[in-house]
Amino acid sequence: MALGYLFPAYKCFKSVKVNKPEPEQLRSWCQYWILVAFLTVSGAFTDAFFSWFPFYHEAKLFAFLFLWYPQTKGATFIYKAYVGPYLTEHESEIDRALFESRARAVDAALLARKMVASYLQTMRSNRLV
Repeated sequence: MALGYLFPAYKCFKSVKVNKPEPEQLRSWCQYWILVAFLTVSGAFTDAFFSWFPFYHEAKLFAFLFLWYPQTKGATFIYKAYVGPYLTEHESEIDRALFESRARAVDAALLARKMVASYLQTMRSNRLV
């Protein structure tokens, strides 16, 4: 956690703290955090199946180090070679899915609000009786 999240977060803070940070440095950190998001989400599923493999956790640590280590420029390489093109190709589908998910979440919240209001009204009516 310290090498995959805490240290990169601090380095990102240091980059942002500068009055006029270098765009390439910010781009590199953005690419890193995009990849970390993918690794974190996919890890929620893959850890259950692969965590018993020998050196699995060490391999994950190596992956994080590869991504942020300045000499490897791993995040930039992986992002430009795989993730960026994939996201660009599927951007409209992802945007549509996010919009639809948000609409469903709003509908569900409104339904829950109506149900709570109805329940409270019923409870209030029952107390008066």
